[in-house]
Amino acid sequence: MNEKIKKAFDQIQAESELKNAAKDYIFQKTKGYTRAKPAAYRRLISAFACTALILIVGYWLCLIPTAEISIDINPSVELGINRFNRVISLKGYNDDGSKLADTLDVMFLNYSDAVNQIIESDSITSLLSGDEILTIAVTGTDHTQSEEIYSDIQVCMAGNSSAYCCYVREDDANAARKAGLSFGKYKAFLELHALDPGITADEVQDMTMREIRDLISSLSGAEESASAPSEAGSGNGNGEGNGGNHNGQCKKTRRGGRQ
Repeated sequence: MNEKIKKAFDQIQAESELKNAAKDYIFQKTKGYTRAKPAAYRRLISAFACTALILIVGYWLCLIPTAEISIDINPSVELGINRFNRVISLKGYNDDGSKLADTLDVMFLNYSDAVNQIIESDSITSLLSGDEILTIAVTGTDHTQSEEIYSDIQVCMAGNSSAYCCYVREDDANAARKAGLSFGKYKAFLELHALDPGITADEVQDMTMREIRDLISSLSGAEESASAPSEAGSGNGNGEGNGGNHNGQCKKTRRGGRQ
């Protein structure tokens, strides 16, 4: 009897030792999964990081404006332009501008096509035929790009006595945003404010560019018409000017693959 009990316990101990040995073998081979899990996590984290980087770079390249164009006559609208010269935003700066913006389909167009669509729209051509003044102002954080856009627009608007082009410095552009005015209207407001310090940005918000220019002319005592600056055909020291007869189409600027 004792011998049978001893053999039974020996068998149980042997099975226990076999199980422990199997566990040790599996642990050694798999390292308790300590290597596999971190490796999988690292690959997953790397994939997420790469995806996030691609999205951030893509957003920065395509959806961050590097130049802006404001078009004022009343209505007033503003185009945001990315580094590929494509329109990525359109904003109306007053009620008339918002109404005009609702009729436009310019998103992701080359800026020249967008500008042409705006100035050839029924509302703008009707206003110009009624002796109103069109102002196109350009600004941007990418100075090379924005200066090229300004030069392009200045050339294609050359000779139009009802058109006024200007380049706006960044500090003036920031001040215009704070005042709630488009860049072109803010530039005209500065001229008017220098002649009449009592006038406010709110007062010129819904004035047409013709009304602002006529008021500037009246206050300055100028005899000539206020339809456009005198620097015809070229910009002055402040990046302002107008030009000859407008042919109705702006060229597409090519710059480092931009079109």
